[in-house]
Amino acid sequence: MATTRANQIDNITPRFALLSDDQKQRIYLGMIKTLNDTGAHVHHDEARDILEQHGARVVGERVFIPPQLVRRALSTVPPTTTLFNWEGEESCRIEIGRTYFGPGPTPPFFIDPDTLERRKYLRKDAAMVARVCDALPNIGYVDSLGSISDVTNGLADLYEHADQIQNTTKPLMSWAFNVENCRDEHRIGIVLAGGEAEFRQRPNFIHYGEPISPLVSDYHAMSKCVYCATHRIPQVYTPCSIGGATVPASHAGQLVVGLSEAMVGVVVAQLINPGTCVVIGGVQSILDMRQSIYSYGAPELSLLSAALTEMVHFCGLPMFSTSGCTDTKTMEAQSGMEAALSIHAAMLSGATFVHDNGYTESGKTGSIFQTVLDDEIIGMARAIQQGIVVNDESLALEQIKRVGPGGHYLYEDHTLEWARRHWRPTLMDRDSYEDWDRKGRPAMRDRVVKKTRDIIENYEGPAARVPADARKQIDAILAEAEERVRSQSRPKQLQ
Repeated sequence: MATTRANQIDNITPRFALLSDDQKQRIYLGMIKTLNDTGAHVHHDEARDILEQHGARVVGERVFIPPQLVRRALSTVPPTTTLFNWEGEESCRIEIGRTYFGPGPTPPFFIDPDTLERRKYLRKDAAMVARVCDALPNIGYVDSLGSISDVTNGLADLYEHADQIQNTTKPLMSWAFNVENCRDEHRIGIVLAGGEAEFRQRPNFIHYGEPISPLVSDYHAMSKCVYCATHRIPQVYTPCSIGGATVPASHAGQLVVGLSEAMVGVVVAQLINPGTCVVIGGVQSILDMRQSIYSYGAPELSLLSAALTEMVHFCGLPMFSTSGCTDTKTMEAQSGMEAALSIHAAMLSGATFVHDNGYTESGKTGSIFQTVLDDEIIGMARAIQQGIVVNDESLALEQIKRVGPGGHYLYEDHTLEWARRHWRPTLMDRDSYEDWDRKGRPAMRDRVVKKTRDIIENYEGPAARVPADARKQIDAILAEAEERVRSQSRPKQLQ
């Protein structure tokens, strides 16, 4: 007879916690006090006017945001937002408790898939990165891993967006130099969604904007924030805080400033359009004072990112975090160690979007090989994150009794069922010595290169399914952008 068990917490996802309730409350109140007493520079007339109309004190470009505005904004950010691909299918849900890993944008350099040498990032790389990410089972969203160098200056972001959105059905995270390019990316999203109303119902990308640390919402970041809020485009508003440089060297001080920097965007977006999706968080690490680099492999990146995730969740918001990155220049033991630690921390902290998987050289160089390696690590971390199921079936008491002492479980139906749930590697070496020797003794680097090149050569992706009319409209948007940039660069007397 089946029994009913009440008052249980059923198989919750394992999480670790770094901050006590008292610590979270003190950091939160530190953010409230910072915005109220220190304020932030907001280099955007409309945003300052909106803030002032709702009770903020404005002195020049500095805005002092009172606690009630922060609390009101936090109360209207939606608990869940759905993203769709351009074919109209749900691709992800943005909410606390769901985690998606992906690359990051803007490194100027890239590891060439053929030569394995460092070079500038090219337009052809954007579509290739999107296709590889589309094929990787543990990469949950797509970003570029670089900034295109071989297109018109000022349009790298737009070409990236146009090429990547057509080469993946996973969520796309886009960025833009300015509000004009952000508007054009929105136009491309509308084309692929089938219209503006359809895009509002089924947004097919999320926009990534970044204020300047410390406590500066520059014109470009805020203009894009305002545009996205006005048009209800899901957005990330998140700083890159450098411990000991742009924010205090103390971790608690860094969390206060980083949270305050992002909160400005939350407040403005919710005042413009209550209920619009805003994700906050950001890259949180330290300045290595000896080398003068912003360390992407430091243990502090994992520590601070996980702690900020707890703070963002404390505020009731989804978190934009960082992992899978390294300070080293090539795929080696260091890149695996640093990536594994940050991925594991991001997974168990419960961040929502986790970017920069594939960053090397402290964020200067993107490597699709590192992304492929990260995909394997993410799979391992997710197996741990899934926890242990404890119920009548998984306890296996009947099987234990039937097999008894000295037996084995190889022929049990229960074994076949549950063994299918064990994580299976695609890159990790579990061969016997003889099999490994027979295969030519491949190292991890060899296996990653082989897998990556196989995907590049054989995975077509969804680009062929993009309707011809949509491709034509996207090309027209790119041509208009080219003309706009040419017009802006002409001497005034010739215009």
